[in-house]
Amino acid sequence: MPDDSEITLSPPERALHERYGTLMGPPAAWNDVLAALLAHRSVRSYLPDALDPGTLELLVAAAQSAATSSNLQVWSVIAIEDPARRERLAQLAGNQRHIAEAPLFLVWLADLSRAQRMADRAAAPLEALPYTESFVMGVVDAALASQNAAVAAESLGLGIVYIGGMRNHPQAVAAELGLPPQVVAVFGMCVGKPNPSVVTDVKPRLPQCVVLHHEQYSIAREAEGIAAYDASLTRFQQKQEMRPVGWSGSILSRLKGPGSLSGRHVLREVLARMGFPLA
Repeated sequence: MPDDSEITLSPPERALHERYGTLMGPPAAWNDVLAALLAHRSVRSYLPDALDPGTLELLVAAAQSAATSSNLQVWSVIAIEDPARRERLAQLAGNQRHIAEAPLFLVWLADLSRAQRMADRAAAPLEALPYTESFVMGVVDAALASQNAAVAAESLGLGIVYIGGMRNHPQAVAAELGLPPQVVAVFGMCVGKPNPSVVTDVKPRLPQCVVLHHEQYSIAREAEGIAAYDASLTRFQQKQEMRPVGWSGSILSRLKGPGSLSGRHVLREVLARMGFPLA
């Protein structure tokens, strides 16, 4: 039986193979958009080159084309190009050097303050704003917008990586960025031209039998799928010279206790101080 490397695959089959770490049949349909989506990978090494003029504005246009709950648009984004500020943000995010190295760092915000200012100017009540649902809308809106920007950036040959470390010290990040109350950094995103000398492979994802449910939630094939994924992710980690702990090991380590949350275990209390009572 030939191994995967000895089998000739079409580009669509190769893309699916890389995404899942196992052979799959040919897809039902294929196009350039699907190819770009399945080729996504996190890029943590960048050339120092500045982005072409107008690129930032194009990425934001793509972001603003994403869906937004009730057209409330309760998100904002801050573009950070100043090297000194990127360096400070890198330290706040756990000394992630790619934040300082990427020519552009985008900080995506859940932003309820704009609605509050509108209400203040109109002397109108805004009693629904303090509720958890409003905060969730801001987070979801920011996530949807940022993913549109990520796809747009990759379509232009750029690389990106999301930075959840913006939530490690949310008040310090807010001070650095001059955020008013009712605004919080949800995550960051490095954007730049990938360094061609550092090769990054596509990281496998969970098999569809684990995440795709039909009609009702089912765990019938969950254990089988996770075991297969542990094997494929371990191979990926070994190839990338990472610690080969698979997926199960990573999950259990990352969620074993409050100490593994990089300071985010107090996020609810911090959000309250930042103007999000989460009623």
